[in-house]
Amino acid sequence: MKFGISTNWNSLRHERGGDLVEEALSLGFEALELGYNLTAQQAAEIKPFAERGEIAIDSVHAFCPVPMSAPYGYPEQHLLASTDEDERVMARIMIEKTLDFTAAMGAKAVVLHAGRIFLKSFFSAMSTHTLAQALEAAGGSEAPGYKKVLAKAVKRRSALAKRYYDGFCLSLDTMLPRFEELGITLALENLPSIEAFPDMDEMIQLKQRFDTPVLAYWHDIGHGQVREYFGWERHIDVAQALLPYTRGTHIHDALPLMDDHLPPGMGKVDFSRLSGYADARIIKVFEPARDVPAGEVGRSLQFLRSVWGG
Repeated sequence: MKFGISTNWNSLRHERGGDLVEEALSLGFEALELGYNLTAQQAAEIKPFAERGEIAIDSVHAFCPVPMSAPYGYPEQHLLASTDEDERVMARIMIEKTLDFTAAMGAKAVVLHAGRIFLKSFFSAMSTHTLAQALEAAGGSEAPGYKKVLAKAVKRRSALAKRYYDGFCLSLDTMLPRFEELGITLALENLPSIEAFPDMDEMIQLKQRFDTPVLAYWHDIGHGQVREYFGWERHIDVAQALLPYTRGTHIHDALPLMDDHLPPGMGKVDFSRLSGYADARIIKVFEPARDVPAGEVGRSLQFLRSVWGG
């Protein structure tokens, strides 16, 4: 069973790309996801390792490498799911640059934060932060006071979603032929926020509209657990429902309420119930926080191998 690790974990600690590769290999990883903090120079230094077959490059997290116009890497510098046409155009340009880079590096998938449905009205604005405050005040996700606030947020999101969905689909109509030409998957990641697009139902609708294997879902395990802590959905239900559309997974653990990117085994995720991701067709990428020590990352890899039988 092949596991990779995101360069977001160590790209800010190492100046040289070769050092990133050597650290990953020393811990037992066989592949990399090139993260949005990676510089063009680091990528150039990583490529020979891949060409020699010393390590695989399975996925690239948009936008990568760090754009020359940006002071630092950020996956939501421009959002493809937006009601603003200029914003969508900028997002397409950056995604197309990431796609060309992905092809040059020999990777199989581009991981994308697709967008956010901003819950604003003339009179108020709601957000994940609003819900976190309400949950804390109410004493839990099952409390009636919290459920009332959550229902309001869900209703507002539903009322706004179609405009974001329609704009996103227009962009996909333009972009997906190029992904098909290169045989690279555009994988949409779940995010730990009520605003995040697409949610489970929207992902299913997208797959029904775009019947192509190059559009897929990317399941971030820690983010899925955070979504359950908020009471938005049951993590295992989403994972199972979207497994047929899943191209890859980000692997990390989480504790309530939003303490994620922990090494597997250090949070409350029941990884035994997520063993469907052990399938060889699914790209498996560890995504620990930057401050997780190497020793803990290595131990968490062995832990997950024992749980998933690989």
